Amino acid sequence: MLEPVSKADVDVVIVGAGAAGLAAAQHLTRAGLTTKVLEAAPTVGGRMTTEKVDGFRLDRIGRLLSTSYPELHRTPGLNTLALRPFSPGVLLHSDGRHHRAAAPTTLRSARGALTAARALASAPRLPRSQSSRPGPLGGHLDQTRLATALARLAVTPPERLLTRPDLPTAQALTIRGLPPRAVEGFLRPLLAALLCDPALTTSSRAADLALHSFASGRLCLPEGGADTLPELLAASLPPGTVHTGVEVTAVSTTTVTTKDHGELSCRAILLATGARAAARLLPGLRVPAFHPVTVLHHTTDEPPLTDPALLLDADRSGPVAQTAVISQVDPSRAPAGRALVSSTVLGTPPAAAHLDTAVRAQLARLYGTSTTRWELLAVHHTRDAVPAMPPPHDLRRPVRLLAGLYVCGDHRDTGTVQGALHSGRRAAHALLMDLGARPAATEERLETAA
Repeated sequence: MLEPVSKADVDVVIVGAGAAGLAAAQHLTRAGLTTKVLEAAPTVGGRMTTEKVDGFRLDRIGRLLSTSYPELHRTPGLNTLALRPFSPGVLLHSDGRHHRAAAPTTLRSARGALTAARALASAPRLPRSQSSRPGPLGGHLDQTRLATALARLAVTPPERLLTRPDLPTAQALTIRGLPPRAVEGFLRPLLAALLCDPALTTSSRAADLALHSFASGRLCLPEGGADTLPELLAASLPPGTVHTGVEVTAVSTTTVTTKDHGELSCRAILLATGARAAARLLPGLRVPAFHPVTVLHHTTDEPPLTDPALLLDADRSGPVAQTAVISQVDPSRAPAGRALVSSTVLGTPPAAAHLDTAVRAQLARLYGTSTTRWELLAVHHTRDAVPAMPPPHDLRRPVRLLAGLYVCGDHRDTGTVQGALHSGRRAAHALLMDLGARPAATEERLETAA
């Protein structure tokens, strides 16, 4: 049981053991502050949780990461995080065919980015009739214009991207002179997957940051499941730092009240819960809208696609926005001899009674094989999966509410794992400044954008 502590015993209490709170704890601990992390759930991770079923590891939300996320390399405790990359770029399904849309893995200059982005090419993958219509990337001229736009995004510093006019992403795509075919067939399904926003109402600045990460790195997943990342952060903190099963009922600048463990006194408090939980503890704190996400996990004997690719439905022919044979990307997520197919439905899903039927029918088209004998392992629906970021959106919302009270999470930054980690670092730096402490000597400069 967690014992009450005096002011001299702990400097900071962090409420919430998701990626943001644990990242903040890492930075604060490295700076020499004593820290307690309190989590109401029985495990750490927040929304980065993974269910274990008969040897399968099934992510609840399955957010996509990028190897180019700066905070994956800057956050202490993540140096041993193994990332399993998808094939470069994405695979688009359109008119009964698969089309490869490749993005560069390493960019040194605009010329290098343009050369790599011109690898955007289409090739039939399924034994179906040839179509006279152009692929989802358009013709050669359209692909060149698209490649140029991606190249510019890839080499533009994030700080400059945040100075662009902020519009709904769908509107920004229509006025930037991009090829309509490439916008509809490639950019819309890609951004919907990256932002979890099928209507593309998200801030165009957030979309630019997402495309920047896509063009300058590889989409990837944590090896072993999404929960690997928060578990690594928690495990590398000093023993006794993280306490699960502790529900916080009230906070002030120097006191945390828990349901069953009394009060804890400290010098500062950092709220690192989800936005709704933070608002319950601090009435008046704004709660954003959220994008719901539903993930269906199926298993079958043989992988319907051997390519470890992220497959997008450019035709938007059903509820599934993206799907992948996850066991091809990360073999540790499925037992030997079994394939794991994970598919994501964005927005409000079909009625539960019809959801699996509709998804199976679409997956049969996307993979070009029967899905009748596939086994449904789990359906995970998360109402508050990703905070909405409509324009005008402050991608660096304040993390300091007042001296001694701070807040962090993806709802204070960008609605990504990168945003959660970065907000944790911003909050830690603000707290250290108020307490007159300095970040660890190994800490990199805190940028205005990342």
